[in-house]
Amino acid sequence: MSADTNLMPIPGVIDPVPVARGAPASDEGRTELVGLSKEGMRAALEAAGLDARNAKLRSKQLWHWIYNRGVTDFEAMTDIAKTQRPWLAERFVISRPEVVEAQASSDGTRKWLLRTHDGNEFEMVFIPDADRGTLCVSSQVGCTLNCRFCHTGTMRLVRNLDPSEIVGQVMLARDSLGEWPKAGEESENNYQPEGRMLTNIVMMGMGEPLYNFDNVRDALKIVMDGDGLGLSKRRITLSTSGVVPMMERAGEEIGVNLAVSLHAVTKEVRDEIVPLNRKYGIEQLLEACAAYPGANNARRITFEYVMLKDKNDSDEDARELVRLLRKYKLPAKVNLIPFNPWPGAPYECSTPERIRSFSNIVFEAGISAPVRTPRGRDIDAACGQLKTSSERKRKTPAPV
Repeated sequence: MSADTNLMPIPGVIDPVPVARGAPASDEGRTELVGLSKEGMRAALEAAGLDARNAKLRSKQLWHWIYNRGVTDFEAMTDIAKTQRPWLAERFVISRPEVVEAQASSDGTRKWLLRTHDGNEFEMVFIPDADRGTLCVSSQVGCTLNCRFCHTGTMRLVRNLDPSEIVGQVMLARDSLGEWPKAGEESENNYQPEGRMLTNIVMMGMGEPLYNFDNVRDALKIVMDGDGLGLSKRRITLSTSGVVPMMERAGEEIGVNLAVSLHAVTKEVRDEIVPLNRKYGIEQLLEACAAYPGANNARRITFEYVMLKDKNDSDEDARELVRLLRKYKLPAKVNLIPFNPWPGAPYECSTPERIRSFSNIVFEAGISAPVRTPRGRDIDAACGQLKTSSERKRKTPAPV
């Protein structure tokens, strides 16, 4: 049984939805090459009629053109025989998620509303900073967790994204940012973040990545492959709301940085705002954090903590957070996130003074607790605000 189908239901949380695995097909009946492993690409070529020797050679060439050069047209693959390019084009496709809408914030943040081949929509966000550029990648269409402070959590879960749709977000961002090597560039063989706009990836978009473990793992292996997109695992962070049974496996099989959506320090409050806590409580979650492979002072676990007025923002809450992190001897950083509201939201953001007091208490205990600057609020791209604009538009009455 796959990782995303063997988890028990949780009150207030919709069951995770499995998705068929294997080589995805486009709506034209051709096999999608993006998202296939090296072995999967070779096997797909053999299944289409190439002998083992030719399939091995062609898969190596295709891998280079797709992931090192960003090419989507077989005719541009100059080291493949002209006679074979039409054969490939008839049987395979190299695609991206369809862009429905692209928005740019006044602070430079970019958001894309994307559509899958079967008509489902999801979002991704790019956040530029002076020293880095971070792509926030989605793992599901909608979300299963129903976290009360998160606008995305008010969407129904439609389905998991497959590896092609996850990797496709990274490739589409590189398209949009103009970051594929130009013809004749010496550095075309490997992706190097230095000098690039896109330097980091966070699996913090729509969905719970650990409820789509197999597909997320397979996609990130391509992103991290030195012959693929070549982004170091140290530049990738996976965020979970606390799917405890999958956390150790994520560390062993993916090995990227871990972020945990904590958001509360008592069972009563976390049960309310993160329903997953009813199954995997705070103590169990922190034990799993302490056991996460590779966590150390150089690779701290990030704890995300949204600041909700009169709910989780007291000095007592801050002191309890410090006590818990010390109890489990966790190499930790706490990201304090001002709540990003939406119409009808059940909470308000803590005051700046309250956030500052909370941060100071944690900092004085020797634990980093920076306050995250909200980005992209004017285009609903800030943390917890992702909810496809198409869904909002469908609910907006047409003008008379």
